[in-house]
Amino acid sequence: MSPVKNRQPLRIGLTGGIASGKSTVADMFAELGVPIIDTDVIAREVVQPGQPALDEIRARFGDEVFDTRGHFDRAAMRRRIFSDEDARRELEAILHPRIGAETRRQASMATGPYQIIVVPLLVGSPLAEFVDRIVVVDCDEERQIQRLLARDTETVEQARRILSAQASRQARLAIADDIIDNDHGLDETRRQVRDLDQTFRDLAGRDR
Repeated sequence: MSPVKNRQPLRIGLTGGIASGKSTVADMFAELGVPIIDTDVIAREVVQPGQPALDEIRARFGDEVFDTRGHFDRAAMRRRIFSDEDARRELEAILHPRIGAETRRQASMATGPYQIIVVPLLVGSPLAEFVDRIVVVDCDEERQIQRLLARDTETVEQARRILSAQASRQARLAIADDIIDNDHGLDETRRQVRDLDQTFRDLAGRDR
């Protein structure tokens, strides 16, 4: 039977813990011509000046999560939610429906045989049911901590709190259809990306 024409591209969810290398992997897929929909990018867009979400955030959290120009202070909010579980849930209730709606809109417009949808917090997210297949970027947790310290985290204790606030490594691996081991250098990661690219193109060419 010949492939069905003009069907929805295969949707691949790409996830992993913070500082696991998701952005690096997404960039590698982009280099292969794959459309990338990044929910982190969308999350920044929905809190740009003039967006309705900002009014809700200010009403709930006050001025301390805004800078002197009235822009959303992501660092201040990050410190707040990693020390207050209720605050994190309330922020997610404001942002996640908007992020999900925009993700679905962009996915409906993407072309090509398949698309990559980057979702850092895919475990337990409604988007886990939206995608056709899940790729987990995995690496050693100590490596994640070192990357966080090199990036923007002040102490090891703070880095560990950030990791503990996310789904566990075991929970991410439990939902994986495919795993990219990002512990062995960029060349090895790129090889795995190329292999998966061929796998996904093959899958997209079959009747689903």
